[in-house]
Amino acid sequence: MDQTSFLKPKLLECLGGPWPSPCNLDPEWGKPVRRDGYTITRVTYQVEPNDRVPALLLVPDGVDEKSLAPGILVWHQHNGEWHLGKSEPAGLAGNPMHHTGVALVKEGYVVLCPDALCFEERQSPYLKGGDYERFVFLKYVVEGKCLAWKNILDMRRAVDFMCSLPFVDGSRLGCYGHSMGSTFTWLVGPWEERLVCLVGNCCLPTYKAIHRKHLLHCFPNFIPGWLRYGDTPHIAGLIAPRPLLLNFGELDEGSPIEEVREGVEIIRAFYERAGAQENFSVFIQPGVGHVLSDEMWERTKTWFGRHLKRA
Repeated sequence: MDQTSFLKPKLLECLGGPWPSPCNLDPEWGKPVRRDGYTITRVTYQVEPNDRVPALLLVPDGVDEKSLAPGILVWHQHNGEWHLGKSEPAGLAGNPMHHTGVALVKEGYVVLCPDALCFEERQSPYLKGGDYERFVFLKYVVEGKCLAWKNILDMRRAVDFMCSLPFVDGSRLGCYGHSMGSTFTWLVGPWEERLVCLVGNCCLPTYKAIHRKHLLHCFPNFIPGWLRYGDTPHIAGLIAPRPLLLNFGELDEGSPIEEVREGVEIIRAFYERAGAQENFSVFIQPGVGHVLSDEMWERTKTWFGRHLKRA
């Protein structure tokens, strides 16, 4: 048995077991709002019975059922800003550096920006911010699952939703995330082969580094029992052979560079075994920390252009 065939069932077991059969998406649409070169529409869709995810859909002008566009799903960051979720990448709030959904729709992609559980519209009336996130994490743990299991379920339903859109080319789907959104990228990647191109920016916190540096990281990084079989790079490696770009800042304290360098070699080995070395790319930028730099963004755009756009 090869490493992938061994590790993937073990990972599913640690996450909490198989996801439920998909329920009806039952989308509910808001009114499209015109922007410069695109429209933005609020939509909700069902990921589990009575559990709806609010999202913002950005569609470039000129895209319709006769002129399909590739799609990119954008997973937002954490940053201790539970009041922010989809609205930051969609350009409605937060740091302009992370208005990546707007930047991508202007590149010609249909973009979906969903709220992660515990963020923006998916918060609790009883517990605030990090208290609710901790509550949800522990709730899943006692059920024999973890928050990563739920995050992956929700992301897979986001892919279902994107594939349901008649103006999106479902054979050309990608995803992007910064920080926690990068964690989301390498979490969902092994389970969602419809994502044919993936980019993670500034987040590969290994358990080795977390334990060495005594880091308190966000809950989606923690999968009970997984350290018996591998570390976080072994999860990202399961994305092979599909194209994966990972960007890092050399000074990023949340992803200590010593372990990042070790981790990317673990991932590279998966791609080499799959005969797809050219589909894995890493950029470590000297002198910067936990940011989306101009160089990181240029590499991100180039990667998507290479793998999602057709000549």
